[in-house]
Amino acid sequence: MRIDLNADAGESYGSYSYGDDAAVMRSVSSVNVAAGFHAGDPSVMRQTIRLARELGVAVGAHPAFPDRQGFGRREMTLAAAEAEDLVLYQVAAVAGVAQAEGTSLTHVKPHGALYHASAHDRGLAEAIASAVFAFDPALVLYAPPRSALAAAGRAIGLRVAIEAFADRAYQADGTLVPRGETGAVIVSVEEVVTRAMQMAIERTVVAVDGSTIQIDADTLCIHGDTPGAASMAAWIRAGLNSADVEVRAPRS
Repeated sequence: MRIDLNADAGESYGSYSYGDDAAVMRSVSSVNVAAGFHAGDPSVMRQTIRLARELGVAVGAHPAFPDRQGFGRREMTLAAAEAEDLVLYQVAAVAGVAQAEGTSLTHVKPHGALYHASAHDRGLAEAIASAVFAFDPALVLYAPPRSALAAAGRAIGLRVAIEAFADRAYQADGTLVPRGETGAVIVSVEEVVTRAMQMAIERTVVAVDGSTIQIDADTLCIHGDTPGAASMAAWIRAGLNSADVEVRAPRS
C-alpha cells in the first residue's frame, strides 16, 4: 500500500512569511508551489523549489485565480480560454524555475477557489486539464474525488491523483465544509493524524454529521498554514510508516 503526502508551499512573499515550509517539507513527499497569483514571489518560489530538491520532495505547481488580496480563496468568473491561459502561465513559471534548480515538475494542483470551482464547473475543469496537458501530458493532476476536474483530467489523458484533506472537515456529500464555518479546519494534531490513517488505510472519512464517506485517496494534504502543520505532517508520516504504508509521490 502506498500514498502521497502533500503540502502547499512557497506562499510567503517579500517580507511576509507564511507557514513553516522547511519543517513541513521534512515529512511530506510532494509540495505544491505557489506561482505568484495568490501568493509567493520569484525569490520565494526559487528558494522553495531548491529546498524541495535538497530534501527529495516532488515539486508541483499550485496555480490560482489572480487574487492576492483574497489569497486565491474568492471565486472568479473567467472565460474558458482565459482560465486555460492563466493556468498554463503559472505551470510554466514553476516548471521553469524547477528546471533551473536541477529538478522537474511532477504534478499540478489548483489552489483554493480555483480548485473548488473546478470540482463542479465542467468548463473550468476542462480548461485546467487542457492547460496541464498542453504543457506536459506526463504531469499528474491532483483533484477532488468524483469531481468534474478528475473527469476532465482522465478524459484528456492525464494521470489523476485523487486528493483527501486530513486537516479539513467533510460534509455528508463528500465536499469540504466551507472555511467560514466553525470546525472547517481541524487543528487537533491527534484528530488529524487519526483521520489521515483512516483515509490511507480504510479509504474512508467521517463527515460532520457522523456518516462515513468512501474516499479512495491517492494523496493526502496538510495545509501549511494550519496551526501545528509541521507536527501533524511528522506524526502522519510516522503513523503511515509504522503501518507499512509507503509514502511516495505519485510520479516517483
